Amino acid sequence: MSANEVIAVMDLEWTAWEGSHARKWSGPGEEREIIQIGAIKLDNTDALTELDSFDVMVKPTINPELSDYIINFTGITQSRLNAEGVSFPVALKQLVAFFGGDTKAVYSWGTDFKVIKENCQLNNLFFPLDETLFINARELLSRTVDSALNDVYSSGLPEAVGFPPPGTAHQGIDDCYCIAETFRIFRKQGKF
Repeated sequence: MSANEVIAVMDLEWTAWEGSHARKWSGPGEEREIIQIGAIKLDNTDALTELDSFDVMVKPTINPELSDYIINFTGITQSRLNAEGVSFPVALKQLVAFFGGDTKAVYSWGTDFKVIKENCQLNNLFFPLDETLFINARELLSRTVDSALNDVYSSGLPEAVGFPPPGTAHQGIDDCYCIAETFRIFRKQGKF
């Protein structure tokens, strides 16, 4: 990847309930419906300067009322979701436009693109993005830089790597800033 290319960092928040992660969302009515998409574009230079940001709330349709668990975990309230949320098809169209043709790689702390694919299936939509764009930053950095990062949430990166938290934990856009700052630190060290 050349230095004049654009990369992106993306983080999603989705519906969850007490124990749903351990159950792999297999309980009755449990679907990983996206409720927030955050993304930032960075120039692929040493500074990884932010070029643009994207932050959208998404209204789930199968489970339109958020669980107390996910409200407490993310801080996303039902009133905020009702006031700011758009439908998943609208959010997906906006995300595709945000990435545009200049984004050469999209990093997330896990395989968030698979949750987008699940939401496309739930909404009877075609998955419009190239899967080869998506890179699991957690796997990449834990394999090449520090294996302990494999057990850290993206919002836990400030403590694990040693920088001030850029915002609220488990908020899509703020978790993107955690990943981006981690990339900057490791790039300065010649590790990313």
